Amino acid sequence: MQGMGSQGFSMLPPVVKNLLIINGLLFLATVTFNLSLDIDLTNILGLHYFESPLFEPYQLVTYMFMHGGLSHLFFNMFAVWMFGSQIENAWGPKRFLIYYLITGIGASLLHYGIVYFEIMNLESMMTPSAIEYVIKGGADLIVSGRNYVDPNMGELNALYNTGLVGASGSLFGVLLAFGMLFPNTSLYMMFIPVPIKAKYFVAGYGALELINGIQQRPGDNVAHFAHLGGMLFGYLLIKYWQKNEKTKHL
Repeated sequence: MQGMGSQGFSMLPPVVKNLLIINGLLFLATVTFNLSLDIDLTNILGLHYFESPLFEPYQLVTYMFMHGGLSHLFFNMFAVWMFGSQIENAWGPKRFLIYYLITGIGASLLHYGIVYFEIMNLESMMTPSAIEYVIKGGADLIVSGRNYVDPNMGELNALYNTGLVGASGSLFGVLLAFGMLFPNTSLYMMFIPVPIKAKYFVAGYGALELINGIQQRPGDNVAHFAHLGGMLFGYLLIKYWQKNEKTKHL
């Protein structure tokens, strides 16, 4: 892999710093627009299912800079700073930014791949007229904060028209990179009384997300498969870079 960036070690390298600024500004804009203009930027910049009338291609990038609340923003950005700074210092800003964006996009692709199969399964239990009714009018209900009373129609509408937001997909890609670059680094985690090596922490966290994704319960609005998508695409990208660099040295 590429060695330490030419800028040397920095507690707040440029890409991480700008990620924190952009995410913070967009959160403030979301709150301001909602309160003063009654405009929900989550519906505009959050990522929607590709067949939703709310979907726009730019959302594949903008969704990862949006957050659903202050705690969501804080914990994501704290982790991006804590782990991302180490990765950017090791790779340099250009490679880190490419990695961050690709893992974020990859996270959304896996998430909506799972959503596609959920939609197919749900529609198999519904009449064509009910499906068409949701497709034509469901987005307006979601935008106004409402949904259908019928459970199947309501769930289908949520799958089609509820936006995906957050940097978690990219963050899980960053965690994967940290575990691969610094596997034996000891991490001291809250609620865990002993230090744990990064490689075990990352592997355990990934396994937990897989279990939670498979056994996802009603009311759990965490996109577990998006987290796994960030890890998967991060692993593939790192292996691709490693293979190319080995080839160059032959």
